[in-house]
Amino acid sequence: MSDMTEQEAWELDELLTGTTPEVDPSVQGPFIKHRTMMVALDQLSAQYLTAKMLSTKQSPTEIISDMIRREMSLPK
Repeated sequence: MSDMTEQEAWELDELLTGTTPEVDPSVQGPFIKHRTMMVALDQLSAQYLTAKMLSTKQSPTEIISDMIRREMSLPK
């Protein structure tokens, strides 16, 4: 990809700063859909989860899911 010229940069700047984005509040993104699932952790749990995440290269969601499945004795 080639670099923009000075003129192209100014035109892009005018387009982006002069255009009001159209937003549809009825459309919910992934963060809005899952905000009810957010859980606050105590300090010990957060440290454990961080250490486990770094050592296993798994996301916090994967680690918690595995822990719950083990607790419930459900197969993956």
